[in-house]
Amino acid sequence: MSPIEQQIMNQLSTVIEPELNRDIVSLNMVRDLSVSGDTAHFTIVLTTPACPLKNVFVDRCHAAVIGQVQGINKLDIKWDAQVPTDRKIHGRLDVPMRSLIAVGSGKGGVGKSTVSTNLACALAEAGARVGLIDGDILNPNIPQMTGLGVGRPRVVNGKMLPMEAYGFKLMSTGFLTEPDKPMILRGPMLHSAIRQLFTDVNWGNLDYMIVDLPPGTGDAPLSLAQSFPLTGAIIVTQPQDVAVSDALRSIAMFETLNVPILGVVENMAGEFFGEGGGEKLAQQRGVPFLGRIPMQSGVRIGGDYGRPVVIHESDSPAGMAFHKFAQTVAARASVLMLQTADVIPLTVIG
Repeated sequence: MSPIEQQIMNQLSTVIEPELNRDIVSLNMVRDLSVSGDTAHFTIVLTTPACPLKNVFVDRCHAAVIGQVQGINKLDIKWDAQVPTDRKIHGRLDVPMRSLIAVGSGKGGVGKSTVSTNLACALAEAGARVGLIDGDILNPNIPQMTGLGVGRPRVVNGKMLPMEAYGFKLMSTGFLTEPDKPMILRGPMLHSAIRQLFTDVNWGNLDYMIVDLPPGTGDAPLSLAQSFPLTGAIIVTQPQDVAVSDALRSIAMFETLNVPILGVVENMAGEFFGEGGGEKLAQQRGVPFLGRIPMQSGVRIGGDYGRPVVIHESDSPAGMAFHKFAQTVAARASVLMLQTADVIPLTVIG
């Protein structure tokens, strides 16, 4: 490294990553630095494609280098993203994934599957490799919400190929059964069905695997939390007190199982159900508040007809709220995964 390049790196080491509160050089986020004329060229490797902080990094890098390193008047910053790998996952799952996120709720009817679907859409649209498992084995809703209905997955070399929608991969028992026939499973069979959605599907390489759980604190969420190394759990609630009290039980369950809480999201906020219950719950439990999704007819219509609002009405209040929510989730997951890591690794999984 030339003397001027070393000066630039020294200055960039004063730029702090806001979420991790560490400098971008020690985190190995600055790559491929070179100088031509009066311009410094380098790449910043973000911890998620959904990072909302690009402008922050640009401003801070300019302030650190321009006027501080003699002869450098311009910065040419390129962008890349590499989701950190959760060390709890490494070597424990056959599926090569970087993070495993559960979406749960204390009661039904709070829009948990809607949140899961729009989260997967938003992360995939940002450029992440995303998988979505419909963990509600007995009452699967994800096929309808993604517009895939009763499609059937193909089997290649003894493994099912996941279905695909809106840039992400997904699997559900809704693709494996007739819609008018009930799934009747108990304890061990339910546990086996959840595991098969991981192990019997050729998922490929994923940055995020999202699992949409059934409501409550029964067999399915317990099986998932006990069998798989979860990066964290998202708790979905409505603003109403009854929904919040049930969400509290869900938080307590994950905490008992030593699963980190990524945070609480308040869904269906507005005049009809009110607002503030989810944020108050997050404050009381000392967990992050991930955002508030306003009640909007487009959300319901999108769920019924397989047109997620974050894609088809992206500029609507709910669409923008889901985008911001996804960015917050991605940032929070990166913080959790990097708390035990020294730097962003140089290698990638495919």
